[in-house]
Amino acid sequence: MKFEELYEKETFREVLAGASSFLKSRGKEGFAAEWLLRERNDLSKTQLIRRYSEPMSKAVKEMFLSDVQSFIEGLPLQYIVGHEWFYDRKFNVSSNTLIPRPETEEWFDRYIKKLPNQPFKVLDIGTGSGVLAISHKLERQDDQVVAVDISSDALEIAEDNAATLGADVEFYKSDLTQAVKDQSFDLIISNPPYISINEKSVMDQSVLDHEPSVALFAREDGLEIYRRLAEELPLLLKPKGKIILEIGYLQGESVYNLFEKAFPEAEIDIWQDMAGQDRVVFVMT
Repeated sequence: MKFEELYEKETFREVLAGASSFLKSRGKEGFAAEWLLRERNDLSKTQLIRRYSEPMSKAVKEMFLSDVQSFIEGLPLQYIVGHEWFYDRKFNVSSNTLIPRPETEEWFDRYIKKLPNQPFKVLDIGTGSGVLAISHKLERQDDQVVAVDISSDALEIAEDNAATLGADVEFYKSDLTQAVKDQSFDLIISNPPYISINEKSVMDQSVLDHEPSVALFAREDGLEIYRRLAEELPLLLKPKGKIILEIGYLQGESVYNLFEKAFPEAEIDIWQDMAGQDRVVFVMT
């Protein structure tokens, strides 16, 4: 089937089936067609099924097939529609921000459910689209949440997300903690750049082509930011404070050792994700 032939399909079922088959024939995931159609048109699975036998309007079809073409050309799904879901909330994303990953949502869910019932002052370092800071504030309204990022473009997206979702978060442009070094926090969270430059050869090309490299890669085999945080965070963390850092799956021991030296009296643990890979270093002083 030629791509142009998809425009001749009529019903939702026919257009969707044709697009899915076309994607598979090009080595792409067929499920992406349904995802694009539902997310672009704000349709639930049930709502889509109910429309299967209806003719697809010209406007909807043209937008849908344009999205499919963008996906074939390598643009990530989330950048095509301009959003991704995190903790049941829709967050705008762009090529200036990382796409939130399920692994991050997993550890967010783990800690947010276990925090004590008392107000915390929270710092999110490298907030990107703001998913962690905003989700935390919306789940714990009494907490004061501060978020920083080195990218002005990312902060603009995060501030828009906070306004849309009604989250009162303070945002600062900052190289790690420089803009907030006069403050102290009960909880510090971060999903920093941690991929080694040497890992580029095994990464998905769409990630390399479209996601911001400043939010992906770090020098010193991916450990540069953790070394800096191990130096800076002892000056910001309150007594009996907590630090939660996402890590690469091979970095558990190295990051553990950095923070063991920085916080010699602290209890430090490594959390694994659902795949059994090291994913978080948790520090409790």
